[in-house]
Amino acid sequence: MAPIPGSGLAKGLAVTLRTMTKKSVTAQYPDAQPDLPPRTRGVIGLFEENCTVCMLCARECPDWCIYIDSHKETIPAATPGGRERSRNVLDRFAIDFSLCMYCGICIEVCPFDALFWSPEFEYAETDIRDLTHERDKLREWMWTVPAPPALDPGAEEPKELAAARKAAEKLAAQQSPPPTEPHADEQARAAERPTRPHGDSKQQTDQPKPGQEGTP
Repeated sequence: MAPIPGSGLAKGLAVTLRTMTKKSVTAQYPDAQPDLPPRTRGVIGLFEENCTVCMLCARECPDWCIYIDSHKETIPAATPGGRERSRNVLDRFAIDFSLCMYCGICIEVCPFDALFWSPEFEYAETDIRDLTHERDKLREWMWTVPAPPALDPGAEEPKELAAARKAAEKLAAQQSPPPTEPHADEQARAAERPTRPHGDSKQQTDQPKPGQEGTP
């Protein structure tokens, strides 16, 4: 059966008409910001107080886009005769986001929780050389890092929280006053007090014994 002339055009116009009557779902960015999922991989934020300059993130990075500089400082002994200690001080922490492939390995291998995913994505630059962000910019992105998701109801309590809770309970038990005990004199008097036989009452002891009736 031959198709009716113009049927294809009519079907196409019907699709266009249905689309025109539907409500638009286009997000008017940047006037309307997108609702990003909590695990969005935007940029990497740095919490430098936790960084010990262990260089593990820079060594494990597949793209070698993390640049870290540091120096050593000597800490004097806390007690007389003690040994001096040395620590690493962070001088520079930068990430070249023109090379970063957002794999997240640096965040996963960090043993001290110094790196986090931030959902920020508006960091485009006109010059590729400006995509190397220093630690000041990485620190600003830390304020947009979302809170960690809640644990499942049946999940096991983290070891860190369990250890902290047990330590707090032990400290509270040590600081609580011991139960009060009776004074030593009261204990001695209680031991000297005669005890009445079980089943005897005062009425029974006040009654005259047999053979003593009528005696004044």
